[in-house]
Amino acid sequence: MAERRSEARLLCADLVQVEWTEVSGRKRRTVANLEDISRSGAGLQVDMEIPLNAQVRIYLPQKNLTGVVRYCVYREIGFFLGVQFVEGQKWSERDYAPLHMFDPRKLAAED
Repeated sequence: MAERRSEARLLCADLVQVEWTEVSGRKRRTVANLEDISRSGAGLQVDMEIPLNAQVRIYLPQKNLTGVVRYCVYREIGFFLGVQFVEGQKWSERDYAPLHMFDPRKLAAED
């Protein structure tokens, strides 16, 4: 399958806090595993379903990022979210470098 993203995502592993508001107005917060990140979005693994189009805030050590849930699918060990950052929000490695991070394009360059 061809990559459809306009920006490469870096694979990573780090724990972050995620917050959103339910339809009822109740604020929810959970710990998420940050699976991948790019300038415009992130992939997270959480233990509960978060509704599509919910606005989420990802709490990072130096900066918080706000985004919208574009997909939420259950895969054996939890829910995987695709989050697109809202306009004006961009991730930069200068602001926050996940604990473990790898650029998969480096593997392709070695072949």
